[in-house]
Amino acid sequence: MKFTKERRIILESAFATHRHFEVDDLLFQLRSNNKRVSKATIYRTLPLLVRSGLLREVHDDDKHTHYEHIYGHEHHDHLICLNCGKIIEFGNPIIESLQDEVCKQHEFTPVKHRYEILGYCRECVGKGHP
Repeated sequence: MKFTKERRIILESAFATHRHFEVDDLLFQLRSNNKRVSKATIYRTLPLLVRSGLLREVHDDDKHTHYEHIYGHEHHDHLICLNCGKIIEFGNPIIESLQDEVCKQHEFTPVKHRYEILGYCRECVGKGHP
């Protein structure tokens, strides 16, 4: 990956964001800091940063992709609300142990995994969703 000035700006901004973000969130942050990077450049760069192992994609449904930086973050999984898009991070050693056991049973060597549970958060259920 060629490391252009625009890609460096996008990477620095993504690493300065300590929450899940969408392309429009990053664009707003960049423009708020007087950084001139096009939305198209952000759309092209984020998948490159994911493939490079610097960012991770989180999908709340087929319509939205959120990103988070991996550097300095311990492994975690996600609960994703299908109504409001809220993303709750969680870690559970029992789940991790079970995944390890399943891999062992199948003589499978894992490299990484992504565990996302789609459903409805407490607030949305309280408002009558689903």
